[in-house]
Amino acid sequence: MQGNTGRTSKQRHLYGAFCLLLLFLLIPGATFAQKKSKTVKPIIYQVMTRLFGANSKDCAEWGSAQQNGCGKMADFTQKALAEIKELGATHVWYTGIIEHATQADYTAFGIERDHPAVVKGRAGSPYAIKDYYDVDPDLAQQVPQRMKEFENLVRRTHKAGLKVVIDFVPNHVARHYHSDAKPAGVVDLGADDDRTQRFSPNNNFYYIPNQQFAPQFPLTDSAGVAYVEMPAKATGNDCFNQSPSVNDWYETAKLNYGKDYADGSLHFDPVPDTWRKMLDILQFWAGKDVDAFRCDMAEMVPCEFWHWAIAQVKEQHPGVQFIAEIYNPGAYRDYIRRGGFDYLYDKVGLYDTLRAVVGGQAATAITSCWQSVDDINDHILNFLENHDEQRIASRFFAGSGEKGKPALLVSALMRTNPFMVYFGQELGEPADGQQGFSGDDGRTTIFDYWTVPTVARWRNGGKFNGKLTENEQQLRDYYQRVLTLCNDEKAIREGAFFDLMYAQADNSMMNTYRQYAFLRQQGKDLIIVVANFDERGAHTRLRIPAHAFDYLHIPTDKTEHLAKDLLTGQAVELNLQPDGLVDLTLPALGGVVLKVKL
Repeated sequence: MQGNTGRTSKQRHLYGAFCLLLLFLLIPGATFAQKKSKTVKPIIYQVMTRLFGANSKDCAEWGSAQQNGCGKMADFTQKALAEIKELGATHVWYTGIIEHATQADYTAFGIERDHPAVVKGRAGSPYAIKDYYDVDPDLAQQVPQRMKEFENLVRRTHKAGLKVVIDFVPNHVARHYHSDAKPAGVVDLGADDDRTQRFSPNNNFYYIPNQQFAPQFPLTDSAGVAYVEMPAKATGNDCFNQSPSVNDWYETAKLNYGKDYADGSLHFDPVPDTWRKMLDILQFWAGKDVDAFRCDMAEMVPCEFWHWAIAQVKEQHPGVQFIAEIYNPGAYRDYIRRGGFDYLYDKVGLYDTLRAVVGGQAATAITSCWQSVDDINDHILNFLENHDEQRIASRFFAGSGEKGKPALLVSALMRTNPFMVYFGQELGEPADGQQGFSGDDGRTTIFDYWTVPTVARWRNGGKFNGKLTENEQQLRDYYQRVLTLCNDEKAIREGAFFDLMYAQADNSMMNTYRQYAFLRQQGKDLIIVVANFDERGAHTRLRIPAHAFDYLHIPTDKTEHLAKDLLTGQAVELNLQPDGLVDLTLPALGGVVLKVKL
């Protein structure tokens, strides 16, 4: 019990209010109303955690971790994180944190061995989760301390001023799922399933009763002993038979959220057991101070689950955000408005369109992309690369990182929504050559122990001291200028957007096939962005319609302005008037970002 101060209750309240007032008066700049925090445009730096610190100069195809090396969480030093932040990133997406199936042998640490026949690559797919409650042992310097090392990584990342994103893989798990790190009282997925039932709302998996798993390829592999699964489970990519092909997600088993795929019926009341288990997993990682979950193949999980789970996670961890990997535009709004996702991929929209424009399609196609998602634009995550897509610099895409520069200007600067960059993208990583299971397909492998050459040179053993080629350094500098503008410039971070392409329809002075132009504006800051996808520089005359002046409240009392190109620092004289033409000089494979003070 607290001692009595001798004051009445009313006197104590008045005294407390006086002390609070005195405190505010003594603190410089303090106000009674909490200041609104600065809006942030999220810039996510995705990194394949296992590959970031790998340094081998001569990787063996299908090589083991001992042969090719393996990056660790410890490679993300304060120096490394400072370099990532300096690039313009606000978040780091550590891909492959949660323990997944692998051909590596960790039985000495109490981790059950995976059968190599159902593991893709020597390292394994980070999307074939083996233990939802554990950190992948490949990533730890000291395997028994792997969770502690992850917690330290989170703290280092936060200390560097960055937020932490990890994968949540809800649709499927490794065929042999077994958690050796689950908290007390947690029952493993499938442990209580009735395996005689093809479907039951109480089961965690779907089964093919009385049928053994028999994929369309051998099951012995290097083990010498065949993998046995009886009865067979349905495969992760909705393959509801016992014989997936090599092109299916054969290394995974699909989870059952209460939907009977045979007749389409839904069984969500009472709440399915899988829902409760997956919510517990989300709460577990949110409790590790993770800031966001990138939810793998979110659209393959019923929206009703997300509505139920996301609200509960945010109730306990209000700052946690959810990013959906989703490819069906028809489901976008449902997964945002009902499901509760903060952001989602727009792969089939802006990404596919920009890829086509880089390859020669008309730049005017970009307009229809933003129009199709204009009502949900704040929730759209833009990107030009990720672990699923081919590298811009690969011969399968553009063959040069330089050719992605105009697409970067559009994707990163067009709106206030987030932008994501994949590690090595900013260096022009081409992902050349055979890499084991991944093969030679223009992607950086996620299945193998490998080195990303450009990233290894950039890191230079953790020194980050200039081992890049001149072209690699110039490209990284360009990415850094563009990405830092996203939050340094208020007009880009939170300003209005105005597409100028409709006003160029009858403008013969602009090549609308290879150029795309738009405005960003906030207060007295006006920014003119023109991206040039052509391999030649151009002199152009850009029409700014009268409607733009009205819509953005651009004053017309002054027509002559001195602008600054935020990419080069050069001063540019502009004549701005309604329906007037602005003379511009555009570099090849790039553009201009001109800031005008109105």
